[in-house]
Amino acid sequence: MASPSALAAELEKTARHSPGTAALHHGGRCWSHAALWAETRALAAGLEDECHPLALHGDALTLARHAWGCSLAGRAFWPLAPERRGLPAGTTEDVALIISTSGSEGAPRAVLLGDRQLSTAAAAANARLQLQAGDLWLNCLPLFHIGGQAILWRCARAAAAMLLHDGFHADSVARDLHRYPVTHISLVPAMLAALLELGTSPPPGLRVALIGGAALARPLYEKARAAGWPLWPSYGMSETAALLAAHAPDDGPWHDGLVGRPLPGMRIALADDGRIRLHGGQLMQGYLGSAGLDSDGWLTTGDLGHLDANGCLTISGRADDMLISGGRNIHPQEIESCLAACPGVRDVAVSARPDPVWGDLIIALVVGSAGLAELQAHARRHLPGA
Repeated sequence: MASPSALAAELEKTARHSPGTAALHHGGRCWSHAALWAETRALAAGLEDECHPLALHGDALTLARHAWGCSLAGRAFWPLAPERRGLPAGTTEDVALIISTSGSEGAPRAVLLGDRQLSTAAAAANARLQLQAGDLWLNCLPLFHIGGQAILWRCARAAAAMLLHDGFHADSVARDLHRYPVTHISLVPAMLAALLELGTSPPPGLRVALIGGAALARPLYEKARAAGWPLWPSYGMSETAALLAAHAPDDGPWHDGLVGRPLPGMRIALADDGRIRLHGGQLMQGYLGSAGLDSDGWLTTGDLGHLDANGCLTISGRADDMLISGGRNIHPQEIESCLAACPGVRDVAVSARPDPVWGDLIIALVVGSAGLAELQAHARRHLPGA
């Protein structure tokens, strides 16, 4: 891209209109919007002479600073995980951010996101999550993932501040939740579980605990809600510039896999095999070296799901995790969700081993006090065909 992106434009606007308001907290230091804008301008001056993407390893603050600097310099930014090395050549015009996927659907790929996709996603997320000027988002997600980068765009657009952590450390996050006036936080389920293990209560000003990145188990959901956490189970991916659906606490009862209604401008459909298909202004430009979208602009994901009468989405699991036992298609998440609701179960994982009669012989690994008889009785009551 040749001109500054909306990330820099939003930062400049707030620095001009509200220069003294907080923009960034990190390591005990606070930057005002004016100070952060001054640092961004200085960094961008050294980035403008190159037209190829800036690929960079670094800690959270380094990656955040270069995201802002590249935005002002009109240069694509490619934040990298520490273990990632060689980069394929080539990109497209009008790219603002490149994100390497985790490889959950095969070999890792590089997602190309432009200013339009990132701005559209930030606007839709802010409207849904009610992020506004003066709010504070605790960002403990990796900034080489879309979840961490998206928070930069949301905060800049809303003139909100960001409390940036160098990764997730439960003790530090628990401390800062009550040291700062945090209104929003993004967590994967394992992070939420770690905070609950410490006995961490949500601060009184916390309005949104956005949960994504993996399936949220019912026991964890119920434990967190009982402790007062304002959970927003969500669904998103690199290809949609992060969040695309979320279920708010006041949206009604939650059930396993429910991630709520799509953000404004996003359309969800289901393929014949149950795979989730997506269309809308947040969708990526494509992958580096391949399109990724069909001729009508739809993305077919590797996730299975279903839509209710109100258009709310429930995730059933991954298509490539499907097991075939006794001629039936069975998804591990269906069994995990059922057994997780059995009294005495703390955690559960379902897999299979090859069997000459059944094909896939289902195996459940259960942590907790529930015995075999209780688990079998619970499964017979709640699992179709069990």
